[in-house]
Amino acid sequence: MASLLSSARQIPPMKTLLSHLIHSSCYMTPGAFGFFIRCLGSLGLVHEANLLFDQFRDSGLCLPNSYTYNCLLEAIAKSTLTHVAEQRLAEMRRLSWMVDKYTLTPLLQVYCNSGEFDKALLVFDQMLDKGWVDAHVLSILALSFTKWGDVDKAFELIHRMEECSLTLNEKTFYVLLHGFVSNHRLDKALQLFDKMCASGFSPDIAVYDVLIGGLCKIKDSHTASCLYSRMKCSGICPDVAVLNKLLSCVAEEETMIHLLQDCGDVHDGESVKTLFFSVLNGLVSNGLVDRALELVKTMMDDAFIQGSRLEEFFKLKGGILCMDSSSFRIIIDPLCQKGRLDEALQLFRAMDKFGCRKDTRLYNDMIEALCCADRIIDGLDLLSEMKKMEIQPTQFTYNSIYGYFCRKGDVSGATSIVKEMCAHRYEPWIKNSTTLVKQLCKHDKALEASNFLAELVQEGLVPHLIPYFAVVDGLFKLHEVDHALELFHNLCARGYKPDVVAYNILINGLCKGNKMAEAKKMLNEMLAGGLVPSTVTYNSLIDGWCKNGDIDQAITCLYKMAGEDIEPNIITYTTLIDGLCNAGRPDDALMLWNEMEGKSCSPNRISFMALISGLCKNNMPDKAQLYLHEMEKKELRADSFVYIALMDTFLLNKKPKLALDMLKEMVEKKMLAAAVNKNNILVKEAITKLAEDPLTASEVKQLVNEGGIQVFSDV
Repeated sequence: MASLLSSARQIPPMKTLLSHLIHSSCYMTPGAFGFFIRCLGSLGLVHEANLLFDQFRDSGLCLPNSYTYNCLLEAIAKSTLTHVAEQRLAEMRRLSWMVDKYTLTPLLQVYCNSGEFDKALLVFDQMLDKGWVDAHVLSILALSFTKWGDVDKAFELIHRMEECSLTLNEKTFYVLLHGFVSNHRLDKALQLFDKMCASGFSPDIAVYDVLIGGLCKIKDSHTASCLYSRMKCSGICPDVAVLNKLLSCVAEEETMIHLLQDCGDVHDGESVKTLFFSVLNGLVSNGLVDRALELVKTMMDDAFIQGSRLEEFFKLKGGILCMDSSSFRIIIDPLCQKGRLDEALQLFRAMDKFGCRKDTRLYNDMIEALCCADRIIDGLDLLSEMKKMEIQPTQFTYNSIYGYFCRKGDVSGATSIVKEMCAHRYEPWIKNSTTLVKQLCKHDKALEASNFLAELVQEGLVPHLIPYFAVVDGLFKLHEVDHALELFHNLCARGYKPDVVAYNILINGLCKGNKMAEAKKMLNEMLAGGLVPSTVTYNSLIDGWCKNGDIDQAITCLYKMAGEDIEPNIITYTTLIDGLCNAGRPDDALMLWNEMEGKSCSPNRISFMALISGLCKNNMPDKAQLYLHEMEKKELRADSFVYIALMDTFLLNKKPKLALDMLKEMVEKKMLAAAVNKNNILVKEAITKLAEDPLTASEVKQLVNEGGIQVFSDV
């Protein structure tokens, strides 16, 4: 009875039989009991088999022997219960039962099932030493390696089988081929296919189908076509499934025609539609969108027009009847991607005429494409059409339209669509709301952005922190410090927990607004909340203190960063170097510069220019010029104000020749015109001094004559 139920895969009746057996107190021989255990295992009733084994052994209804234990291990091998298998093996050894290949094979299987390959290979080595390895054992390992994605190891095992004159059975070949293809290892799959044929097995169409399908997915149409020819030569007629895969891959129309001719006299409507779709897919995926569009238009034309053999084939198969919604979609999608929206809309409108239903996805794709192209009127028309057709717009539909209004900074349009979304219990996407807020803040409309978020709250929505802090940042830029702080405190009162990024925005705004005491208070609040300040946090504070003239506080902040293992970056050092120079401490600035380089923080053009102009402010032009030369060696280009600062400082130090060198560099680098626009008075005064100085007058005159400083031809 157990054998019959097991063969018929009848699990509930088997459980009933198990219950009767337990209550019968019937004595069983080790062989009969082992067979019953195997039947339970074959149905996946591993837990039940394990419990029954203990019950019968402990009650004395059966005295298990090595065969019974092997049957139990075989049942456990259907699971991943490695600890149970190990426990039963230990029992066998403790009872001195013989451990043989029928013991270790299921143990190997359960290790493979659970992906414990190190243990599986240890068992394999034991079996190899004893000469117990056979085709079944190697197949278990090969299949398991394939299942877990290690195709190379699986193939290595197959090679070892060949060396031992062992052969896989036909079923194992099939399973491995599917596994290799699933793991995208077509190279090994094709080699295995050759081994299968060499072993005397004749692959059926299912094998060819999986291989051709895999090759078509990786666009290897040449190998797929060769395999297809081999299939036909073996006498196997292609079915529609194989042809569809090939048609979706090839680009040459002549090849498509030959494939379509191989499908015989196919008149089944669904089959013809799938073939037509595959042809379109093949053309589109190979970039031949215009050819695919031409083919579709021919099918839509009632009159039979003499065309290519491709058109003739499908016209004879029913023309427009070959098309369904998927045929339209596969052309509409690439047209939208290429911005050819008028052509896409024309096809979209034609679908109703030919009885092809437009679904939600197609409407969504069209609406998104139209909104991305700023064709909001057409997008809204399609939304209205969806409602009339009783096709429910989705969250994606509304967010495509909402996204347009947000990108354009259109508060009225955004608010209107949000109200409609809320009526359908859809939520606007955070990225769109943030975009609108940032657009408004960019145009100095932070107050309007704040009001918009308040309207979202009135609609029952809870905006994310990101748009809120974009507003806070915008308010700071408008110098609305009190308003920004009020919004922040309101957010905290409503249960929002600001993160490091939020605090960074707040601290940066306060520092730029010269509210250093409040900024420090926010830092302490941040620390009290368990948040770790970032380099950005400290950079804002350092910049604020430097601009506030409190350089000692800024330096203390740098030491605090070091104490908290927060690495200063180039912005940190540049700000401090500039601050030290402004505070009249150029030597400290140079020490910090050396420290920066010692920490492998490479100076950039901004840091070089800050140091050079700072040294000039402190009347150290010679030192500044050295850093200018170092900057030029690194191929970093200084702005004109650096040369002007050096020129001016050299003149103050009665070094007109060096000042003239700076002027010549500016002329050579064609920077003078830009410098005039920015620093007209300074530049003109410097050149006038050089023109009047006997040491440099002649050279300045020469530069004027050569047109190098023609803007000062009156000098």
